[in-house]
Amino acid sequence: MAVKWNGAHSSPVLCLNVSAEGLVASGAERGELALWDGGGSPVAQLRLPQAEDVTSVVFSARRPSALYTSHGETISVLDVRSLQEPLQRFHVNEEEINCLSLNDSDGFLAAADDSGAIKVLDLESKKVSRSLRHSNICSSVAFRPQRPQSLVSCGLDMQVMLWNLQKARPLWTMNLQECDMEEERPQSAGQFFNPPLAHSLSVASCGNIFGCGAQDGKVRIFRVTGARFERELEFQAHSLGVSQVLFMPEAYWLLSGGNDGKVLLWDVSSNIGKQQKSPAKSLHRKKAQAAASSRKDGKLNKMASHEHPGVVPKLSIEHGEKVNWLSCAEIKGSRRVLVADQTSSVSAYPLPE
Repeated sequence: MAVKWNGAHSSPVLCLNVSAEGLVASGAERGELALWDGGGSPVAQLRLPQAEDVTSVVFSARRPSALYTSHGETISVLDVRSLQEPLQRFHVNEEEINCLSLNDSDGFLAAADDSGAIKVLDLESKKVSRSLRHSNICSSVAFRPQRPQSLVSCGLDMQVMLWNLQKARPLWTMNLQECDMEEERPQSAGQFFNPPLAHSLSVASCGNIFGCGAQDGKVRIFRVTGARFERELEFQAHSLGVSQVLFMPEAYWLLSGGNDGKVLLWDVSSNIGKQQKSPAKSLHRKKAQAAASSRKDGKLNKMASHEHPGVVPKLSIEHGEKVNWLSCAEIKGSRRVLVADQTSSVSAYPLPE
C-alpha cells in the first residue's frame, strides 16, 4: 500500500528528485517547491517567482545542498539548507523547460524545452556552451554516467539522439516510427493513433544502456557503442503512453509509469548484454532466424527480432492516477518508489527486497 505524503502542495506534483543525503524535492504547478525528509514530512516550502509550473528538480551529486529547478523558461539554483530566494537564475531557454540533467562532474547542466532546444550551460563560466535541437518538443534529456561530455535526448519528433558536447550535431539519431515501419510491423488500430512520441529517458548506472518510454505504450532499451546506439529490446509495457522510465541503481532494473495509472518494475538484465561482441552480426543472425521461423510456421510473423512479448514485470502497482514522475529513495533502510501524479500528494510504495 502507498503511504501518502501530504501537506506541502495544493497543486498537482510534476517532478521529484532525491539527494545523496536522502532529502526529497518535489515541484508542482503554480511555482510550488517542497522539501521532504525520508519519513515523508515536509521540511521546507517555497513559491518560486511568477508562480510558473515547476517542471524539473535536480540535486547536485557533488554538492547535495544545491538544487536546480526549472520553472517556465527559467532555471533557479537554490540552497536547500535555507530555502529562500534563488542563489542564481539562468534565463537561456526561449520556451517552457521540460527536463533538466546535470552531468557527473557538476560542470554542465542541460535544459530541454518546448521549442525542441537543449541549452547546455557551462556552470563555471555561467554561459551556454552548446545549443542542441530537436524538430519538435524535447521532452527528456540525460547525461550519461561516467561520461560528462555525452548525453542522450528524446522528443515528440519521435527522435532519440546521442550527443557529444564537442559537436553541435547529434552523433547518432534514431526515428522510432521509421524503425517500426522498416520492420514492416503490422500496426494495430490502437497503434495507428499512438505514434511513438518519446516522453522519457533514463540511463543505467553503467552509462551504456538507456531506456525510452513512448506514447505507444512501449519501452525501448538501447545500447550505446562508441558514437552510435542500437535497439536491444522492446516490449509493450503499458496500455496507454509511457510517461516515465527510471533505471534503478542496480544494473538493469527499470521502473516505468504510464498514463494507464500503473507503475511497473522490470528486470531487463537477462535480455540485454548478449549482443556485446557484434550487435550488427547478432541482429542480422536473429533476423535470419526470425525469417526462417516465420516461413516454417507458414504464416506471416514480422515481429521485430528484439521485441520480446514475454517480458513480464517483477512488480505491478495499480496506482490509479496518470504518472507525472518517478523517483526512488532509501527510507529507514528500505527502498521506496516515489510517484507524483495529478494530485497534490506524493505516493511512496515499498519495494520488495
